[in-house]
Amino acid sequence: MKRLVSLLGSVIMLASSVPALAEVAVFACQSEWAALTREIGGDRVNVFSATTGLQDVHRIQARPSLIARARNAELLVCSGADLEAGWLPLILQQAGNTRIQAGKPGHLEAASVARMLEVPAVVDRSMGDVHPRGNPHLHWDPGNVLTVAEVLADRLARIDAAGARYYESRFAQFEQRWTQAVAQWQQKAAPLRGTGVIEHHRALSYLFAWLGMPVLGSLEPKPGVEPTSAHLVALVERQRSTPAKLIVRTAINNPKAAQWLSQQTGMPVVELPYSVGSTPGAKDLFGMYEDAIARLLGASRP
Repeated sequence: MKRLVSLLGSVIMLASSVPALAEVAVFACQSEWAALTREIGGDRVNVFSATTGLQDVHRIQARPSLIARARNAELLVCSGADLEAGWLPLILQQAGNTRIQAGKPGHLEAASVARMLEVPAVVDRSMGDVHPRGNPHLHWDPGNVLTVAEVLADRLARIDAAGARYYESRFAQFEQRWTQAVAQWQQKAAPLRGTGVIEHHRALSYLFAWLGMPVLGSLEPKPGVEPTSAHLVALVERQRSTPAKLIVRTAINNPKAAQWLSQQTGMPVVELPYSVGSTPGAKDLFGMYEDAIARLLGASRP
């Protein structure tokens, strides 16, 4: 018995002497990048998301709690394209963390490696909330997600060299699962091709482009400008010449304008997830796409 106790004691001492797995502290600006980082980083990352899928990421405050998180982060993963321009620069300045500043391996903006849509030739204030580098809601293009995932695996390997093979393996597994899922989604969503939509905000442009669904109008008269009565009446008139079939908004949009237009035109309103966590079905990136396509198909059926 004494020998057993002694042996157990030795095992416990040995276990306590082995250093715990070092987790890379990741500050993700949006829930979609937090979800992707967990897919690639597994149990070697500790991910914090600065926003949820039910928040408008344009309008976030640089709270002390966010600054504290950024101060200790080894990797920052954000959309970029000025989506976080109203709050991230202040957080980076106040955090004083050189590891996650622009130009460092610990600073990753998805827009810097992704295929961008809606890049304006000219930008001025009269155009509304237009992003000079293109539409920043790029997580709704599955090709962009895969591109960012590959770059993310490389950045994690540079920060945590001991886990390089682990991240490479995790990316390979994700790439296989994602590629298979995308093929299934394309097949499932084939009936949506050509279905015209009126959107609330340009948050889903990449999704509609990928699915071949033409955007025939927006509830916002200009990006970031709340719907006006005159603009909504004009959309009703436009239905006579260029009819859409669906009104689409996300979970963060005020539903009133969409409901009014639906009452006037008979078009159904579809609420889609804005990001991971926006709807019960959007628990991860796979669920986000799955849920969006299912909702679009359900609303488009006669």
